[in-house]
Amino acid sequence: GRSSHNKSVPETSGAVNNVDMTGTADVAEGKHQCSICKKSFGHRYTLQRHNYVHTGEKPYSCSSCDKTFAHLTSLKRHKRTHTGEKPYSCPVCDKTFARLTTLNQHRRTHTESFGHRHNLQTHNYVHTGEKPYSCSICDKTFTYLSNLNQHRRTHRGEKPYSCTVCDKTFAQLSTLKRHRTTHTGEKPYSCPICNKTFARLSNLKRHRTTHTGEKPHSCTVCDKTFAQLITLKRHRRTHTGEKPYSCTVCDKTFAQLSTLKQHRTTHTGEKPYSCTVCDKTFAQLITLKRHRRTHTGEKP
Repeated sequence: GRSSHNKSVPETSGAVNNVDMTGTADVAEGKHQCSICKKSFGHRYTLQRHNYVHTGEKPYSCSSCDKTFAHLTSLKRHKRTHTGEKPYSCPVCDKTFARLTTLNQHRRTHTESFGHRHNLQTHNYVHTGEKPYSCSICDKTFTYLSNLNQHRRTHRGEKPYSCTVCDKTFAQLSTLKRHRTTHTGEKPYSCPICNKTFARLSNLKRHRTTHTGEKPHSCTVCDKTFAQLITLKRHRRTHTGEKPYSCTVCDKTFAQLSTLKQHRTTHTGEKPYSCTVCDKTFAQLITLKRHRRTHTGEKP
C-alpha cells in the first residue's frame, strides 16, 4: 500500500554543518555528486534519496506502529511484519519469506557446501525431514540437538531466562521476548481484513482462520479438522493417552499444560479466581463458574 506519509520529496534537502546539500552540480557523464561524501549518482532523485544518510531524515512512517524510514522500499518491507505477508517463495521447497534477502540466504541451504562431513549430515535433515534426536521422557523428536536440549527444560522445570520487569522466568529466550510485549503493550501484527492487532505473529495467523473458516489440520485417527495446529496436537493426546506435562512436586502427569497449572494450586494453596458477588476465592476457574450458578440460579 501507499505510505501514510504524503510528504513530497523536496527538490533540495537541508544543510549539514552549513554544507550545501543540493548536489545540483553535474560531474562527468551527467552524474549528480553529493557535496558531503562526493559519491556520484545518475539521477537527481537518487541523490536526494541518498541525502537522508547525512540528514537522518526519515519521511516515511508506518501507520500501524509509527516507526519511520528513510526510504519507501524499507517501509514496504517493514509493513510485512504487521501483515505476515511472505511474497518470496523458494522454487525448490516452496517455503515462503517476507524478504528477498532471507530467501537468498535460504536458497543456500539447497546448494550449501560444508567444511566438515558432520555439518553436511546435520544439514541434510532439512531435506529428509529426519529428526534423529528424541526426548527420553516423552519421545518427542527433533532435527537438532540444540532443540532437544531446549525442550528438556520443559521437563526439568529449568527456566534460565528472566524478565527484568516482573522477574518471571522462562525456559527459552524466544518465549521471554514474546512475554516482554505484555509489559510494553506492543501489538505489531495487524490483520489486513479487520485491522485487529496482535502481539505475536502466530496469533495473527490463527486469527486469520476466523475470516476464512479454513481448518487445514486434520486428525489421522478420526478425521476431525482444526483451524490451528496446536489444537490438533492437543486433540491427538485423546487418542494416544500421552501426558507430557508432569508436576515437579508429586510427579503426577497431565495431557494439557493448563491442567498442570491448575493442579499446581493444590500444592501452593493459591486461589486466584474470585467471585465478584461474594468475594469467595477458588483454585480453579471451572470451580468458580460452578459456584456462580448459586447466585444466578442457572442450571448446567
